[in-house]
Amino acid sequence: MIPTALHAPPQATSSGLLDNYHIPDFFCELMNRRDPTPPTLQCVKDRLAALSLPELRRRTQAAEAQLYRMGITFTVYSDKEAIDRILPFDAIPRVITAQEWDHVERGVQQRIQAINLFLHDIYHDRNILRDGILPAELVLNNPNYCEAMVGVDVPGGVYVHINGTDLIRDDNGQFLILEDNARTPSGVSYVIENRHMMLRLMPDLASGLPIRSVEEYGLRLHQTLCEVAPEGVVDPQVVLLSPGIYNSAYFEHVFLSREMGVPLVEGKDLFVENHRVFMRTVNGPRAVHAIYRRLNDDFLDPLAFNPNSLLGVPGLVEAYRRGNVTLANALGTGVADDKAVYAYMPRIIRYYLGQDPILQSVETHICAEPDGLAYTLANMNKLVIKPVGESGGYGLLIGPHASQKELADFREKLLADPSNYISQPVINLSVTPTLCPDGVEARHVDLRPFALTGRSVWVLPGGLARVALRKGSLVVNSSQGGGSKDTWVMAS
Repeated sequence: MIPTALHAPPQATSSGLLDNYHIPDFFCELMNRRDPTPPTLQCVKDRLAALSLPELRRRTQAAEAQLYRMGITFTVYSDKEAIDRILPFDAIPRVITAQEWDHVERGVQQRIQAINLFLHDIYHDRNILRDGILPAELVLNNPNYCEAMVGVDVPGGVYVHINGTDLIRDDNGQFLILEDNARTPSGVSYVIENRHMMLRLMPDLASGLPIRSVEEYGLRLHQTLCEVAPEGVVDPQVVLLSPGIYNSAYFEHVFLSREMGVPLVEGKDLFVENHRVFMRTVNGPRAVHAIYRRLNDDFLDPLAFNPNSLLGVPGLVEAYRRGNVTLANALGTGVADDKAVYAYMPRIIRYYLGQDPILQSVETHICAEPDGLAYTLANMNKLVIKPVGESGGYGLLIGPHASQKELADFREKLLADPSNYISQPVINLSVTPTLCPDGVEARHVDLRPFALTGRSVWVLPGGLARVALRKGSLVVNSSQGGGSKDTWVMAS
């Protein structure tokens, strides 16, 4: 999720609040579009021009104070001084036009359809492996491949019920898929809370604009989980299974259970009897039919996976295999968001759907393959090199920003375990105006749209726009100092 970009001399622009805003030689999503500026975008620019910098700072400080009071935080385990943090909020929105969003939405829907077909195939007939579309060992030896899922039929053929697709925009403004998050994607709570914050603090900026709502996500999520509940259940009981209060995304677990109107449970609140799952309540056991789990596979069931796990539910996997409960997302979905499998996604889409990808991928070199490793070693100072199993911006090398020693040290890691790495070229990542200590400046952003799949694929109109707040940084992850913006998708 961390592309890199090259710096270029800035160009000045003038527009009120943005008088001193300098646009680097990147695609600025607000200021230097190649097409005539859409009317809604021009309206946002004009309204920003009416704001003063001190007023914007005042509103931003008020937003941060509210985030603290409301407990909208995430946890950074590696920081001994400040474990619980708010996700820094930037009050200048990111605007996506109706035409742009239509392209994104169709591309995300297409990709998720292909991912679900791919997962069904690799846990059943394995036609894609026999036909040589991608190496069998890349799938069958993948640490996320789950033997317990072989031959299991999941309701509706849906493995990935909740998906977060990370997108970037290049220097032409084209959306590119950077990676998939098909296990337990997080961040949607910030999408909704950011919108609440914007409407409270910046009503004058949003007034009268055709901004699409994000309020129905909780309702849609509950509907999706009901649609994939075991067959024959008239009124499914849905629960959200959390590791507990010390999890980094616990705020989101509480938020989503409230939005859906379902119980928030931990492993100790559930038990399995006669291969059926029940929840402990003050009125006695209550059957559970669909579980939105925010636990990794290894911790879900000590009888099936990690025997030392105290977070899961003994017997849950067997109940799932017998079709008595639905898990969202399904076990073993991590194969689909593996960074090496990502390189084959265009072929996977063509194989299952007979279509060209609507959203393009970033060119990816697989270091497990001799050609990919040779290319990566020869061009380390020009590439972003990522470990296939890490997330959150950890363990990667941004070649153009690395010292000679860093390059040499990373070269040793790469040679010692090439199958653990992929590499990608430099991307001129887009920027948006962002409030910074020295004024409004350009900062790099990405976007994570969230999609729900039950009987059909629905994409939340917007997504988590993450912004690299540190000057010159390309790392947008919250754990690495990134912040977030409200994403405004305009209706047509």
